Amino acid sequence: MKFRLSKEEKSWAFYDWANSAYSIIITTAVFPLFYKAAATNAGVSATDSTAYLGYTISIFTFILALLAPILGTIADYRGMKKKFFTAFFILGTGATAALAFIPADNWLMLLVVYTFAALGSTGANVFYDSFLTDVSTSERMNRVSALGYGIGYIGSTIPFIISIAIILLSQSGVIPLSVTNASRAAFLITAAWWILFSVPMFRHVHQIHFIEPDPKPVAQAFKRLANTFREIRKYRGLFLFLLAYFFYIDGVGTIISMSTAYGSDLGIEANSLLIILFVTQVIAAPFAILYGRLADRFGTKQILYVGIAVYTFVCIYAYSMDSVADFWVLAMLVGTSQGGIQALSRSYFGRLVPKENSNEFFGFYNIFGKFASIMGPLLVGITAQMTGNTNAGVFSLIVLFIIGGIILYFVPDPSRYEPVPEN
Repeated sequence: MKFRLSKEEKSWAFYDWANSAYSIIITTAVFPLFYKAAATNAGVSATDSTAYLGYTISIFTFILALLAPILGTIADYRGMKKKFFTAFFILGTGATAALAFIPADNWLMLLVVYTFAALGSTGANVFYDSFLTDVSTSERMNRVSALGYGIGYIGSTIPFIISIAIILLSQSGVIPLSVTNASRAAFLITAAWWILFSVPMFRHVHQIHFIEPDPKPVAQAFKRLANTFREIRKYRGLFLFLLAYFFYIDGVGTIISMSTAYGSDLGIEANSLLIILFVTQVIAAPFAILYGRLADRFGTKQILYVGIAVYTFVCIYAYSMDSVADFWVLAMLVGTSQGGIQALSRSYFGRLVPKENSNEFFGFYNIFGKFASIMGPLLVGITAQMTGNTNAGVFSLIVLFIIGGIILYFVPDPSRYEPVPEN
């Protein structure tokens, strides 16, 4: 049977096309190199600048982790989900554009503005993820979620190629731009791409499942959260999954967000890093879609274990990594699984949650993910500074994948899991 997307599913998935430009250009590639150059010029050592980037990631994820459950609970009310999504979208796109106007020698201000950009991007994704329950059904979520990641990887390569071309042409003197201004142009391209291709999301995706508004929404949101915690045994399977996700997604997010810093510390040139990251995106697109298809055939949990196994090997391999060739191998391995493990985690969770409370529970989904992202970068930063070796920090992440895999074993199959509804 041919898999046909509805207009709502297409529009939802297309937001990944829009937002993934931020993920590759700001989170992974151009901004980290821009920041590392600024820090180096200011006399900050390579190890310390990597650690400061890790601490910054920890700070903004901690802020979002505190906000996500409350905002998510309020967003379950009729008409609120799109409003919160829009607010974070404006913050993210605005701060991303603002990066282009920060003095190149002010590494600290770069990290501050990056914090706001990351808050906007990850905050918008809290509500974007929860819209999955509004646009699709439990039977279609694996394929739709994986397709979103696949489209995202494909779409992100276009502004990435444009940005790389501008940077390389500026380096060779073909265009009258300094390398610094070429990087700034990449930040503006990212913001423009993100805004332009988010239009279908705003036009066609709407909140279908909701709770009727309350006269005191904030107070009621706290009461609903407290009630959920009191009756947490009713959602045992759901929270077991969140606990497993807390550990393994920590390792995934840390490796993705700090991969450029790792490569830079190995002495890999910026141009080589950009090319490696581009190829990684190309590989990640079909593999994300493949993960969705394999999950439908063999089971979501089984394919999640495949992703966890790949990342466990990545941690082991990273310990002895000392060349460009090693980094190529590592990047290709990450490319095969980074989109798939995230897509299947999102759809697995979406099938476990009660749809009318999807924002509240996706708030928990993101708080577990974000609090985990505090631990990973801190672990890498502290280990790197204590040992003077970034590779040791990457290797230390292996324990997170092992623990996450063990807990995942006890999570029930969504098709046989029926959470007890709220009273």
